Amino acid sequence: MPASPACPSFLLVHGAWHRPSCWSPLQDVLAADGLRSHTVALPSSGPQGTPAAGVYDDAEAISARLREFEGPVIVVGHSYGGVPVTEAAAGHRHVAHLVYLTAYMPAEGESLGSLHGRDASRPVDLNGVQPPVFEDPRAALYGDVPADRAEWALGRLVEQSRRSFQEPVTRAAWRTVPSTYVICEGDQALRPALQTKMSANATRVERLGTGHSPFLAAPAELAALLGRIAADATDG
Repeated sequence: MPASPACPSFLLVHGAWHRPSCWSPLQDVLAADGLRSHTVALPSSGPQGTPAAGVYDDAEAISARLREFEGPVIVVGHSYGGVPVTEAAAGHRHVAHLVYLTAYMPAEGESLGSLHGRDASRPVDLNGVQPPVFEDPRAALYGDVPADRAEWALGRLVEQSRRSFQEPVTRAAWRTVPSTYVICEGDQALRPALQTKMSANATRVERLGTGHSPFLAAPAELAALLGRIAADATDG
């Protein structure tokens, strides 16, 4: 499974309420393009230890996966996935690049909640889980996704631990690892204004005209962008 020294592999890190299967359409296109990709299951999402798991558990799952690689790897974090990627990817010698795909990109001491303006001094219940917080998950997450694929994705949504939204990162991998922030301009879940603000932390910024889930709405376009990022990382 590890990447060869010549071409980076991708490690795809899903967001809140999702599981690794959400990446399947993108992985099919990447494979057709000769690019290797792998996934990781975050323990804060779904039935396996969900209520107690948080950012640090997710970061350890990512770190464990990264330790399996023997060649360069590009870590792609989507939405919430950007938080544990930020915590986990520092210090792994094979990590060549980070991609924040309409993702949270916190600095040290920041959490998903604080990036949305939550007052850190107010007590918060870290226990338990919650379903997607959107009034209309179809519109927020998959508004531009073809109907059959959107229904497939909706049927695979899981609960997410509250803890994962509140735990702050203790380190920021993007300070030492080159990064690309991909702003999704039609996103209804993570608004482009907040994406743009966080993207100031990135080495470079790219844009897609999609909603929140380009791996389902436009997998070929996203795969092409990731291929260019991989080529640039190899040349660099």
